[in-house]
Amino acid sequence: MDKVPMLQEGYEKLTADLKALRAERPQIVDAIEEARAHGDLSENAEYHAAKERQGQVEAMIGDLEGKIGRAQIIDPTTLSGDKVIFGATVTLLDEDDKPVKYQIVGQTEADASKGRISYTSPIARALIGKKVDDEIEVTVPSGDKFYLVEKIEFV
Repeated sequence: MDKVPMLQEGYEKLTADLKALRAERPQIVDAIEEARAHGDLSENAEYHAAKERQGQVEAMIGDLEGKIGRAQIIDPTTLSGDKVIFGATVTLLDEDDKPVKYQIVGQTEADASKGRISYTSPIARALIGKKVDDEIEVTVPSGDKFYLVEKIEFV
């Protein structure tokens, strides 16, 4: 089984989501019992909806338990070096010399609007292993983009 790298806050979010889903289980069972009491199950939309929700919740619980079980929590403040790795915060200069800042994080904590990109994203994959003053080329839907690595931080 492959480890799933993530920051501490990503791990905490997964465990909170798992706790919420587990708390929902008894409510779903109650909804199924109530719908079952209404009689004919073949035409009982409430019953089918509750059973479908039960299946979704169980699948999500299984997925979260798998990720939590394989979690490898990484604290970027304990890292150092001159190469881009998971957890690094990288300042790039685009073609117009405008700075762009990204932190490379796990898939569950990625949020591009906050400058947090998944280590599996095209930009992060191009950055991993690069040093300051290295250039990268990334193919995105709008075309090819070129960046210069200006700064690497571990915060």
